[in-house]
Amino acid sequence: MPFFGWMLNAVYCLLLLAVAPVLLYRRLRHGKYRGGWREKLTGQVARRHPDRQCIWFHAVSVGEVLQLKKVLDETAARFPEAELFVTTTTDTGYGVACEKYPQHTVAYFPLDFTWAVARALTSIRPDLVVLVELELWPNFIFECRRQRIPLALINGRIGEKSFRGYSRLKPVIRRVLNSLDVLAVQNDAYRDRLLALGAPAGRVVATGNIKFDRVEADRSNSATRELRQSFGIEPHQPVFIAGSTQSPEELYALDAWRELLPEFPNLRLILVPRHKERFDEVADLVQQKGIPLLRRSELKSGHASPDSVANGASVPVLLLDTLGELAACWGLADIAFVGGSLTNRGGQNMLEPAGYGAAVLFGPNTWNFKDITQALLSRDAARVVSGPAELKQSLRELLQQPMLAHRLGTTARTFVAEQQGATARTVDQISALLVHERPQSRAA
Repeated sequence: MPFFGWMLNAVYCLLLLAVAPVLLYRRLRHGKYRGGWREKLTGQVARRHPDRQCIWFHAVSVGEVLQLKKVLDETAARFPEAELFVTTTTDTGYGVACEKYPQHTVAYFPLDFTWAVARALTSIRPDLVVLVELELWPNFIFECRRQRIPLALINGRIGEKSFRGYSRLKPVIRRVLNSLDVLAVQNDAYRDRLLALGAPAGRVVATGNIKFDRVEADRSNSATRELRQSFGIEPHQPVFIAGSTQSPEELYALDAWRELLPEFPNLRLILVPRHKERFDEVADLVQQKGIPLLRRSELKSGHASPDSVANGASVPVLLLDTLGELAACWGLADIAFVGGSLTNRGGQNMLEPAGYGAAVLFGPNTWNFKDITQALLSRDAARVVSGPAELKQSLRELLQQPMLAHRLGTTARTFVAEQQGATARTVDQISALLVHERPQSRAA
């Protein structure tokens, strides 16, 4: 579809021109969008080893990158001679991928221009491309088809809002979906939506949600223990974590903690903003209220210690201002508020605190995790708080009734354990594409 590809190029160029001032501002103000422009715009990526089988995994940002761990480990175990190539779109995703997967090749994903995707695919020459969740870039997917490279979607999800949007472009989306060899989705609801958009029935399979498989349940794991020691949290001190937060959720958590501290003087608060560019902003918020603060970054660098902020009876607030440690940090939580849910973000992943058996709270705006939210609430394994007043009320109730908090957490942990196993089913689908010849023709 060369004409369609160049038409998309024109649209992308116009969009880039339109958002260029915003990108430039965020680059100068927040340090975002600094890396990988050569790879993104030209597709000039490192060539892979010519004599090894190559599997290219693409994960957009930090969340998807972390999801991949179990899949990468299982794939490497089944295909030990294969080179695993990991790409991501965001700077933070790239940084986390480099940190977590030093044994694999990491690069930036090309923007969906015909020349960039063609050059990247020609350079890497993968035997299989695996897209995480729902990354449907038409030029990239059509170029995979042109070069006869097998293409799989894993852990696929399509919410109601996305489904309605894609339905308006059904002829194009149908062609895109028909260009994939396997669409492994999280559940039957997502499968039905893709089928309604024109995906071939024989290629769509519900394999479960791989997020469940990477959820840690052991609070004594080394990373969690190290965080507890670094922050100076004693075993008898209950911990309240507000994680993956956006403004003003940190303020809500901080105010609730301050009001309850006289009643529960041992209560510790850990704040974990969703975006790294807000770390300093949240630190200023705490300090402007005259509250001692311990930052994880300063503890790691040796520029602070738990004793360095001692101020009589004052208890310091703890700020996790490092990347890639939230999953382990949730293991400290007795009570966990999952952010992005009292704003218009649509919620964040609540499986990690649930897996550790924390009493999980979140706001009403969780449409990005609708199925998980409904499953937890239907089992009475979590609670919804509609605003700062209910957050404080629920926090007090759970602190006053530790058995209630324990029951909520135990039920959540059991639910997570029951859902695991998606990684093996997903890698089964990947393996089938590598060990069998690729189909000679496809429906268009």
